Amino acid sequence: MATTSGTAGRSTRSTWGREHLASVFSLSVLSTIMNDGPDEREVLTLALTAVGGLGPFRAEAAYLTSDRGLTRTPADWPHATSHLDAQVRMESGRDGPVTVPDRAWGWNFALRGKAYSIGQLVVSARSQPSGDECFLLRVLAQQTAAALTQAMTRRTERAGAQQLRKVNEDHSATNARLTTSLSELERQRSVQEMLNDVSANDDGVQGIAGALHRLTGYPVAIEDRFGNLWAWAGPGPPDPYPKSEAAPHEELLQGAARRLRPVRMGERLIALARHRGEVLGIVALIDPAASTGEQEQFALDHACTVLALELAHLRNLAEVELRLRRELVDDLITGTDDESAYARAAALGHDLHRPHYLVAVQWVGQPADETFVQAIGRAAAGLSMRSMLVGRSGMAILVLQGRPRATALYEAVAGELGSPTGSIGVGGRCDTPSEISRSYQEALRSLEVRQHSRSPHGATTFDELGFYRILGPGGSYREVEQFVREWLGPLLDYDAAHHSNLVQTLSQYFECGGNYDATAGALAIHRSTLRYRLQRIREVSGTDLGDVDNRLNLHVATRVWKVLGG
Repeated sequence: MATTSGTAGRSTRSTWGREHLASVFSLSVLSTIMNDGPDEREVLTLALTAVGGLGPFRAEAAYLTSDRGLTRTPADWPHATSHLDAQVRMESGRDGPVTVPDRAWGWNFALRGKAYSIGQLVVSARSQPSGDECFLLRVLAQQTAAALTQAMTRRTERAGAQQLRKVNEDHSATNARLTTSLSELERQRSVQEMLNDVSANDDGVQGIAGALHRLTGYPVAIEDRFGNLWAWAGPGPPDPYPKSEAAPHEELLQGAARRLRPVRMGERLIALARHRGEVLGIVALIDPAASTGEQEQFALDHACTVLALELAHLRNLAEVELRLRRELVDDLITGTDDESAYARAAALGHDLHRPHYLVAVQWVGQPADETFVQAIGRAAAGLSMRSMLVGRSGMAILVLQGRPRATALYEAVAGELGSPTGSIGVGGRCDTPSEISRSYQEALRSLEVRQHSRSPHGATTFDELGFYRILGPGGSYREVEQFVREWLGPLLDYDAAHHSNLVQTLSQYFECGGNYDATAGALAIHRSTLRYRLQRIREVSGTDLGDVDNRLNLHVATRVWKVLGG
């Protein structure tokens, strides 16, 4: 009996030993498999699956430590509960018992890395397991922790490698962008240098158009703000150059001004040359195929900047020259010393050492603004007349070199303004700057006489004034007024008392050469009315109109009366 019992015990131990060795072998194989696992989730899944093969156990859940704390992994493990989650989180990082419903035994195994907890593995059994069975679970926990550590290391290495690849890719992309940017900056620098050289060399608007054409390969047109062609560079200039109507052109400018980049208008890519908000000109690339890109647009923009600076500089120079001319002319007509006048005129490119004449120009309905003054300047330049020109006291004043052709100047101005209703007065010759003030007064007197004559529209020179020169500059009006009173006094008093116009009738009678029909027609009265008025003039004045001397003096008196304002 004893022999039989001993034999049975040895058999049982032998059976357990074989099972134990099989479990250890399975754990060894499992360790190899887990160590090759791609990620932490797969490692924990393998560990949970292996629990049932080590004895009468059930895998309840596994947890992975992360920045957010313990996370059940996998989350959908069938035996896990929120109650179990709470117990494990309270015991995070420690081994210890846990309560599992309907299970007599439950245990929480801490999965530790080299220095810290990396997870938890929870198992249960219907009864208390043996020490050997618990040993197998601990071996499984250690192998799982080791496999998790390797998986985390591989993940970190993969992340590092991926990050390194991304860094390398970003570095390559940055280098490519840098190379492109350097190339673009080099091109932009060449654009700026070429256009800046044009500005520095004072090549003007045509130079800017030529440089932009060389940079882009497209034909280039530069217009003033009104659409007039200023410069063209490249093939195919249109002849005649098209110009839009004023209203559509203004709409185009307003539309382009609201945008910061060049604007496509039909076959043209245009940009505005602006200075302090004011449009000074337009630059256009002729591009029917709409093939221009960023490089051409950059060149166009920079050309507009250079053009705006060029035009602003030219405007400033013109304004300074205009101011200096105006100041010089003002000083000349009010009186200045010769030496100073010679030097200042020479600085403005005008030679005052030659004989000069002062010319005063006034037009009906035309204020003496810049447009009027420029029209006078164009007319004088068209006749090859060299002058200094300013607007002053409602008229244009020319300091004209050489004897003027007064009638030709009047006709040229009338053509520029599109109206013949103007008058020109020309003063006498002056050989030195100090004489110009005298010629100016003579020009004003000539203008006044012309405007009060029967033909107020035209030109009159001081040399043509004859006896009117007694009303010239510097003279006293007292004797002239006494002369008028002597011959016209009774008639003037009669007209004032009776609201009549005997003096006007007498003046018109002399202007018409004593012709009754012409005088009556000019006064719009009947011949009998004219005879009555002439008889009344004889009676009131006590003067014989048939006497030659009386007629001469009366005619002169009426002429002077008209010049003095009638």
